[in-house]
Formats: sequence, structure tokens, C-alpha cells
Amino acid sequence: MSARIAGMGAVCSVGGTVAETFDALCAGRSGLRPLVGFDPSRYRARSAYEVADRAPGTDLPYRATHLLETAIAEAVRQAGIGDDLAAVPVLVGTGLRELRSVELWWRDGLGVDATRLHFGTALRERFGATDVHTVANACSASLHTLALGADLIDADEADTVVVAGVDVLTESMFGLLDRFNQEPPDRVRPFDRNRRGVLMGDGAAAVVLRRDRDGDEPAPLVRLRAVGLNCDATHVTAPDPRGIAAAITQAHRAAGLKAADVDLVLLHGTGTVLNDDAESAAMTAAFGEHVGSPVMTAIKSMTGHTSGASGLLGVVVATESLRSGLVPPTPGLDDPAEPALSFRFAGGAAQRPVAMSVAQVNAFGFGGVNAVAILERRP
Repeated sequence: MSARIAGMGAVCSVGGTVAETFDALCAGRSGLRPLVGFDPSRYRARSAYEVADRAPGTDLPYRATHLLETAIAEAVRQAGIGDDLAAVPVLVGTGLRELRSVELWWRDGLGVDATRLHFGTALRERFGATDVHTVANACSASLHTLALGADLIDADEADTVVVAGVDVLTESMFGLLDRFNQEPPDRVRPFDRNRRGVLMGDGAAAVVLRRDRDGDEPAPLVRLRAVGLNCDATHVTAPDPRGIAAAITQAHRAAGLKAADVDLVLLHGTGTVLNDDAESAAMTAAFGEHVGSPVMTAIKSMTGHTSGASGLLGVVVATESLRSGLVPPTPGLDDPAEPALSFRFAGGAAQRPVAMSVAQVNAFGFGGVNAVAILERRP
């Protein structure tokens, strides 16, 4: 791939910018707090990883759109391309789009304009964007848009592409998970033997992809080496380790490197037994004897599962880790489950910088839509 990341933006439960988010994650701070957006008395789980932008017991329509705009504004500002995106494709990955707005219209009677349920309306008004495409592709959606953005650059269809991902809590999804978990999770504890399940979180992330040319100024934050994609379609909800492993191996081959070259892995790490064990088996199969070499972390322990935004949020964090040498820990991972015992998880909050060049970001979704991104920092 000939794309580089020139700018980034992020907002989630632990921070409203990339810097705030990364600093909080490196400090091991969690965004878990009591539910705000809807009545917690209806559910066994009473907490989630929400962005603190509402009064308790209230909710607002178009929150996904607002978070998306915030992340894109930060990314284009850092990239120095201004707020005029009339000539720039914008690709948005999401799991549920503006479903929460529809819930508020249907049950609570809030006035909702159907034309604003598409992100393109607000992005045209805010940034002049006229070429907006939304990929609703479960929890790997934003890495799919990352791959599509890189393809546009490689095919000479664009020199610059804005890639984003966003999702906010919806009551229907929260309620579904609340009834699915055998006992309500008190927090997200990826790969821990005592994990209980997943809790959702609000989040948005954006990156500006630009054609990678030697000598370009400003220098790239990192280069995007490859994105491995597949859809194993093995089961509607249950992940297949073989499909995940195939996506990892495909990403390595496309990037022209081996598993031994990977220094850092941002794991998908949802904190459910089935997902964590499937990812552990896939990593072991793809990395073989080198599975204990890269530093690994799972940031959903602090952000919750940000659904369609989670993959790109991982890219933002991995980029900052490659640049700083700091890797966020995985709070709540006190007793690793058997399949992950060979993993080299990042330690506590206070860490010494380590030299890293190559990072891998995992994202997997319902239906077996698997995506794996490879990033590289060059001296």
C-alpha cells in the first residue's frame, strides 16, 4: 500500500482528543461509569463506557454524528488540509449508525429528521463533503473503510481520503447483551480467567490517509503497510479461529513481513470467553513460536466495546504507541486465561518507552467479517 497516516482524531469515554485518550489509556484510567443515556433500572448491568456529554437520565439524538464530526475535525486539523472536504472522499465505518436516534423517535417521541440519519448530511454542512460513504459492517467496519481508503489511493482515484469509524450505545443492543450474559459484567476484562462478558462504549476515530511519497512534508505519523480482510461466514455470531488466523496471515503477507517482525498487537479483546479464546487460538496459529514476542494490549478494558469505531481507535492508539514507545496496559487482566498464557501483555500504567517499528491491529465482527491492519514507523 502507498498510504500514510497524516492526521488523527479520537473521542471516547476516556478522552475528547487523541492526546487525552492516549494519556488516559497509558495511565490505565477506565471510562466505566453509571449509565446515563437511559433508565438503568430496566437492566442487570448498570454501567457502560459512555462519553460524558449529557445529564443523567437524558439522551440526545444524533450523538453518533456529533462524535464523528469531532474526530474528523481533529484529524483534518492535524493533517493540515483544512475544513473543506469537497474534493476528499470520506469513508465511515459503523455498526449501528444513528440507531439510537431512531430509538428516541420511536419510543420517546423526539423529533428526528430522517435526512440526518445519514452521516453525509452533517458532513456536507460542516466540511462541504460531497463524497461520503458509510460501511455498516459490524465491529470491524472502520478497518474495512481503512482498506477501502488505501485502495482509492493505490488505484489513483484520490491522493487524500478521510477514514472514520463511530458508534454510540443503543438501548436495544445494550438490552440484548444484558440478557445474553449469564451474569452482568462489572467491567470489561479481556483475556482474564474471571471475565464475565462485554459492555459497550461510545467512540469515534478518524484518520487522514495521504499518498505516501518520500520527502513529503510534514513527515507521516506512520505508514499503512496492509489491511487483511475476509468474511469466513462460519456463524452469525460465533467467531472462527481459522478465519481470524487467515486474515492475520493475509495481512502479514500483503505487508511483506513475517509474524516475527511484529512488535505490538492491539488485540480485539472483547472480554467474552468465546471471542477471547477464538482470538487467542488464531494468534497462536498465525504467530506460531513467535506468539510471545510482540507486546500485546486490549484497550476495551478501558473504553468498552466501541463497536464499528473500535478498529480505527486501535489504529490511533497503535500509532501513538509506535511514536512514543509507550503501550497502554490492560486493567483487569489479573489472571490470564489458559489460551492466552503465552501472550506478552503490557504491564502496569507506568512504563518505560520501548523501540517498536511494526504494529498489528485486530478487529472482528458478527458473521465472520475479519480485518487486520499493519502499521509501520520508519526512522
